[in-house]
Amino acid sequence: MLNIMLLLHVIGTGGMGFYLLLPFLVGRTTQLTGEGQAGLADGLVLGNRIAQYFLVLQLLTGGYLISQAGDYTALWMVIVIVLFLAIAALGGIMTKPLKGIVSSIRSGKSAAEMIKRVRTMSLIVLVIYLVILYFMQYPMYKQVV
Repeated sequence: MLNIMLLLHVIGTGGMGFYLLLPFLVGRTTQLTGEGQAGLADGLVLGNRIAQYFLVLQLLTGGYLISQAGDYTALWMVIVIVLFLAIAALGGIMTKPLKGIVSSIRSGKSAAEMIKRVRTMSLIVLVIYLVILYFMQYPMYKQVV
């Protein structure tokens, strides 16, 4: 069971890789015009929703792995959970501006402010994602005396 959960956890990490690409894809929206911007933003909404499902997979499999697989310090567990929740929160918050980009473009308004907001949040998520990858690669274990 442990190996299956580890496999699912790694698959979830790959699905969350969307957040590695998101800042660059959002930056691309400024280079497009009209319906191209709306189409890309609509695709980013879908990608964000799928990444949110992978976040749920990460929560479930990560919880199992923490409980079964290792002797981690409480500090490490708190840091990882807080970083995970920060990614989940910012990913959820980004949904409204992403949908706002689509509706603004389709109604003929400027979406520059919402694009800037999503780009800032996606850069923050990228940094948090890289930090959590570091903590996963180098976990803190309890000292065995």
